[in-house]
Order: sequence, then structure tokens, then C-alpha cells
Amino acid sequence: MLVDVNTLKVIEHEDAFQRWYPASLTKLMTAYTVFSAIKAGELTLDSPVVMSKHAASEPPSKMYFKPGQKMTLDSALKIILVKSANDVSVAIAESVSGSEEAFVTRMNAEARRIGMSSSHFINPNGLPGKGQYTTARDLAVLAVTLKREFPQYSSYFALEGFTTGKKQYPNYNMLIGRFDGADGMKTGFICASGFNQVSSATRNGRSVVSVVLGSDSLGARADISAGMLEKGLTTRTGNVPTLGQLRPYGETRDIVADVSQEICSKHAAKVRSEGRDEAGRQKLNSPYIHELNRPLRLVYAGLMGGDAVAAAGNDKVAANDTGDAGDTANVPIPIPRPTF
Repeated sequence: MLVDVNTLKVIEHEDAFQRWYPASLTKLMTAYTVFSAIKAGELTLDSPVVMSKHAASEPPSKMYFKPGQKMTLDSALKIILVKSANDVSVAIAESVSGSEEAFVTRMNAEARRIGMSSSHFINPNGLPGKGQYTTARDLAVLAVTLKREFPQYSSYFALEGFTTGKKQYPNYNMLIGRFDGADGMKTGFICASGFNQVSSATRNGRSVVSVVLGSDSLGARADISAGMLEKGLTTRTGNVPTLGQLRPYGETRDIVADVSQEICSKHAAKVRSEGRDEAGRQKLNSPYIHELNRPLRLVYAGLMGGDAVAAAGNDKVAANDTGDAGDTANVPIPIPRPTF
């Protein structure tokens, strides 16, 4: 999906209503739900997020914080949107709504309210399970709504990385800092979904979002996203439907696609390994993505006070922490939320 944020025109779409596993793109819905709670006066960016035993038990990607340790909501948002940490996502949910289940109920209510007509969430981090699905169309609705309803939080989606003071974590989104005008949003990967990416970019007053689901590698999703964004920023939209006018299509739209066999086979892993240079970096083929010939611009995100000091010597990534995609990649005036 490729959508103009200001006009809501759908510039390009393919299988837009096919149900798909969102993977860590789920964290965009988590962030939206948090922003809505802040808007309602329930908490602030300085509110504490406490790591529970339940949250700490989540599988990687994670920060490995210990039960009882605290961070601000501001740090927690940076961590889930850059590092895609599953443990911190659950800690946010519990701190906002009292329990993961209550937060997920709220996520689904918010999704319905903004017009995500074929999405359902079972957790706040995107780990796979029955009943967790979305579509490219719904993710475009979410991305556009985030940008239009909460522009004051746009910087969270455009971070190049963060530091805990001991370790640096780069953003898995390979367009940030490397594609002219890139300003968000989130990547995701599980075997069943392939490599997913929601991207956004702004140039000369024009803003577009793209959704790519089921790509076969971290590099491919970045290349495809870059090509779509460039098209959206440089071509006339013409007579095309808006998000609200686009009608459901496709015979298999009620079946959640599963591409595990294509994505996580030994052959696929071999192909991905061949897509790296001698330094182990992912090769990118898009002419619109350039090298980042400077240090990453990092923000702080970590534990509060004494917790941060206690964790400083323990700040590491475990061997099985595969991250978002099993790879490491080297205030405006609010606009009313649209009705879809």
C-alpha cells in the first residue's frame, strides 16, 4: 500500500485486504493506544513503566530488564520502536492498563474506532498466535492516523537509535537517515509473516506512507519501501480512490497468510547470507538509499535512577536475541483524525 497522508489517496495497492501476521508492526498499535491514554490524561511520558515477572519472561527480542526495574514511559516507547523489545512492550501494557489482557482489549477497541476493519490483536508485541492479524490496508489506516492525530509524537518513529549509556541500539529501519525525507515508522519479522515494514517520508510539504508485507529479507523490504516512497513523493496521484473509498477485494482475504516455508527454509537463509557484503552488512540495491557516512544520532532510553546504575554492568544482548528481524542494521498543529 502507498498512501498520500494529506489527501488520503491510495497511490498504489496490491492484496491490500489479505490478512497477514503483523509481527512487530503490532507495536505501532501499542504506541497509538499509549498516545490515546496520554491524551485522555491517564498518564504522562514521565510516568513509570515497571518490569513485571510476566513481562520479563517474554521471548526475544528483549532488553532483559529484571522484575521490579523501572523506566519512564518515554524511554519505554523509544525502546519498543527502535529495538522492538517484547518484554518492554508487555511492561508498557501492564503499566498503562493494569494487565496485558486489559491493554489488548483497549488496542482492539482503538483499532475498530479508527477504522481498522480487518485487524485483531492478542498481545502488544506481535509475537505470533492464533487471532493476531491485520492487512496492508489497515496498517495504512493506522500509519496515517498516527501521523495526523499525534504529530507531536512523530519523532519516536524517526529515531536512528538509542543508547542505555552502556550499549547502543540502531534502528532496524534502514531508511532512517539513509532515504531523503524518511521520518518513520516500524519494521517487523516472524517466519510466518516474512519481513514487514511500514515507512513514511516527507518532502516539500508532501507526506506519504508505504506498507510492505512478506518481503524475503531485511534488505529487500528496505529497497521495496524506498521505491514506493520515491514514487509517492515524486508522481501525481491522478484519479485514484481514497482509503475510505477502497473496497475489499481478493478471494482469500479471510485467511491469514503464512509464508514460513518460503522465509525460514535453509535455502532462504542461504540466499539472505549471500545478500551481505564482506563486513557482514546487508546489501541494499535501491538507488534511493544512500550510505550513512556519519555516526548514528542516538537518544537516551534506559532504566531510571538506581536501576540504571545497577544494570550498567549487565547491559548485554544474549546470543539468542535475534532482534526484530534476526539482523542488526548498521510541535506541529494537530490535524483532526480522518474517518475511514
